[in-house]
Amino acid sequence: MTTRLAVGPAGARVAVRLYGGGGTARLPLLVCLHGFTGTGATWAGLAGTVRDRFRVAAPDAPGHGLSDAPDDPAAYGLWTTADRVAEAIDRLGGRPAHVLGYSMGGRIALHLALAHPGAVASLVLEGASPGIADAAERARRRASDEAWAARIERDGIEAFADAWQAQPLFASQASLSPRAFARQRATRLGQRAAGLAASLRGAGAGAQEDLRARLGSLELPVLYVAGGLDERYRQVGAAVAAAIPGARLAVVADAGHAAHLERPAAFARAVTAFWDAIGAGAPP
Repeated sequence: MTTRLAVGPAGARVAVRLYGGGGTARLPLLVCLHGFTGTGATWAGLAGTVRDRFRVAAPDAPGHGLSDAPDDPAAYGLWTTADRVAEAIDRLGGRPAHVLGYSMGGRIALHLALAHPGAVASLVLEGASPGIADAAERARRRASDEAWAARIERDGIEAFADAWQAQPLFASQASLSPRAFARQRATRLGQRAAGLAASLRGAGAGAQEDLRARLGSLELPVLYVAGGLDERYRQVGAAVAAAIPGARLAVVADAGHAAHLERPAAFARAVTAFWDAIGAGAPP
């Protein structure tokens, strides 16, 4: 069963989907953060897999799904969203929570762990960047994010969804089953153009500051998951794992950027092995 709560100020509320967690609030809390164009429903399958170990909270990022889509891109900032997630953790009595984030959600998770270290017990990052170090490259990415945002506003969600999926980053998703592909497309088509555009402007990789110098300050168990076919983020993951004391890297074979979507069983094995190793969640 899924229920919901909302956190944040009026007009900028973040909706949080809650999964049963074995029917008891005494289970530890796992917070799952989706990527750009997704929703918290992305994690329904994983929530079912870990229902005897965790109760699961899966926010919809600002401008996505059931969350508000304010006009101001600043309301989408990664530090601001991290504050909303921390508020949800406290509302649910889940501090410290275990946190998992994919892509944009992983970037939110990093900001959460840095801004609210007491709220996070462990961190799983999937295909997430700690920021772009080179200022010129970051400016180019900001311009690219702006171009995508303008394209959404000009062409609408359907044309954008097709163009976004056609990027080389997602080429490996050609292996998805027709059902899984259709479900992902339906999620994208259900978004609001204004919300996605503002999300790119406020929370895109071009708007993110470089967090690399701060990674060494993280004092918690960290796992970075990368798809074996995602060469760029395998390299990013290796660098992130090397920068965080005790962090680990797991590579999911035959998966691209979205390993949790392309190889869900292998992804679940990787993250549950990590949680087993650190003693996270209720005993299996």
